[in-house]
Amino acid sequence: MPLTATRGWPANVLLALVFNLLILQSIQTLPVIAGVTYARLRQEIFRGIGVVGGLGLWVPVAMGTWPGGLFRAVEMVLLSLFFLATSLRLVRLLARVPRVNGLVMAGAAAGYLHLGLTGGVLATATQVLVPGSFSLGAAASHQLLLDRLTYFSFVTIAGVGYGDVLPSNAVGERFVILLSVASTLYVALLVGLLLGRFIASEEVAMLEDDALGLDRVDGPGNP
Repeated sequence: MPLTATRGWPANVLLALVFNLLILQSIQTLPVIAGVTYARLRQEIFRGIGVVGGLGLWVPVAMGTWPGGLFRAVEMVLLSLFFLATSLRLVRLLARVPRVNGLVMAGAAAGYLHLGLTGGVLATATQVLVPGSFSLGAAASHQLLLDRLTYFSFVTIAGVGYGDVLPSNAVGERFVILLSVASTLYVALLVGLLLGRFIASEEVAMLEDDALGLDRVDGPGNP
């Protein structure tokens, strides 16, 4: 199954542009937001995988179609590794934030979106490496494979399950199990983490208010 069917050049340009913007945002923003000095080698590997994966998406734009199976497999594996690493970094970032604020909520939403995108890229890599892992439905003849399986990923993590895209062998079924478990754990851990941080921040605020009240009572001029 090719990564793209009949939509050709415009679809490849849109695909490359969207994913390259996501890759650039992840490379530029995550290390800054996290406030952690990552090991230089790991950081360079992270950037290198993202850059190579992003550039690889422009190859079908230049050629007019996706190259052979080996290129597709390597490209999907690189994108899978990059988005998986990005999702893990977002989770680590959220775990370190002491208080809940707008940036934390935005990071939580970004983590959920990255989980869906990672699932779509991993599903595409699975379909490329093990053809026939998913039954793509009637729309497969005119949609990008990556588009179709990213849609399938978000439908799966949302627990909707329309039934138009289905796992069709044991590999696809195991992938769906892993994606469903990962999404459920992410939401459960995220709710617990944010709720705990919110309660802790409220308790700190109450203690600070109590301390200020005591200072006023015990301040100069009071007997």
